[in-house]
Amino acid sequence: MPAIIDFPTVVKKALQEFGPLFANEPERKHFAEYLTGLMMAHKKNVSAINREFAVTTDQSCLNRWITECDWDEELFNLQRIQWLQVQPDTRFSAQGVIPIDNVLVDHDGKLIEDAGYFWDHAEQRHKIAHDYVIINYVCTSGKHYPLEFYRFTKKDQCEQRGIEFQDHNVLFRQLVDWSIANQIPGDFTFDSWFTHKNNLNHINGLKRNYVGDIKFNRKILFKGKEFKVQDLASQIDPKDRKVVKIGKSRQWYFTVSIRIPGVDHKVRIVILWDKHNDTKAKKALVTNRTAWEVTRILRVYRYRWTGTECFHRDGKQHLGMGECQLRSGRGQTRHMYMVFLAYSLLMSQLKQSHARAWALERLTTIGQACRAVLKESLSQTLEWVIERAEVDGWSFQKIKLQSGPPA
Repeated sequence: MPAIIDFPTVVKKALQEFGPLFANEPERKHFAEYLTGLMMAHKKNVSAINREFAVTTDQSCLNRWITECDWDEELFNLQRIQWLQVQPDTRFSAQGVIPIDNVLVDHDGKLIEDAGYFWDHAEQRHKIAHDYVIINYVCTSGKHYPLEFYRFTKKDQCEQRGIEFQDHNVLFRQLVDWSIANQIPGDFTFDSWFTHKNNLNHINGLKRNYVGDIKFNRKILFKGKEFKVQDLASQIDPKDRKVVKIGKSRQWYFTVSIRIPGVDHKVRIVILWDKHNDTKAKKALVTNRTAWEVTRILRVYRYRWTGTECFHRDGKQHLGMGECQLRSGRGQTRHMYMVFLAYSLLMSQLKQSHARAWALERLTTIGQACRAVLKESLSQTLEWVIERAEVDGWSFQKIKLQSGPPA
């Protein structure tokens, strides 16, 4: 697109809120440039973002801002979370849901700190990536956003750097502790990767609720005998299954309180089938709230997908989560926090009762919001071109030189 002349409305509002966190006007300008680039630039790395603007400094200035300037990225992230509490539809509540999951974020270079080869189960291949464990929040309004993340570092990389190795489950529990320390209410949910006895005991010991996905080969104790979940499921007669409706769909379930070896509290298991007479169960869930109704268990678990996979998809497709090529870990961390902010700003604009003046339409998806920001910027550029030609008498060549497509 033609070079960006002015910051979009949503970024200007972010400047008002987050600008005071930066020491001077150049830092605030680089903050706005980076945020704008994440929403609009064709590529989301430092040099590509810098080239999008009509009037800018050398790309090294933006690079130094994201990697070296003395601003507190953790305080920045906490300020974002605090800002989200102002609006009713993004505010915390006791009925909120806190999904935790890990995601692989692809990279092209092996020299990026903490990047390494990881096996991607979805794509069935090894790839160079960062492995992030991310904690998210799903509000009662249905809006959702990331809260915090920890980056997994492989054991050999830890040994080379002389730091303690922490596996995914340790990072999981640290994020749980982080949410407790920051007084974030809600029920935790996660997939079978994190349905580990130490994780279940940890959350229950903090007197918080959880709903997890449990593998069918997991051993359980039922009526004094040890079974695998799949063995218990195979013994459930169809006449003992009950129907549950979620929206327009319905499933069949069997639920019972059981014990899991190594887990220090009683849990409730919910086994699900797509059809009444199916011989093979579809999924099994586990929760420490043995008195909950099945509908509540399913409601909490349903938001695991909403709170994790939607952000992973939109963050990668629209906001450049994996496009940062900075080698330093701090630069990568700051980039991720900037993606968090871009996502939160756009999420706050979705599903409003009326269209925003700058958007010209009611926004329903992150992709649509990014396109609306792009259209607003294009309109600003066209107005600038017309004004330069008609008011200032600039020649076409001068306008093209100043505002033509980035090289």
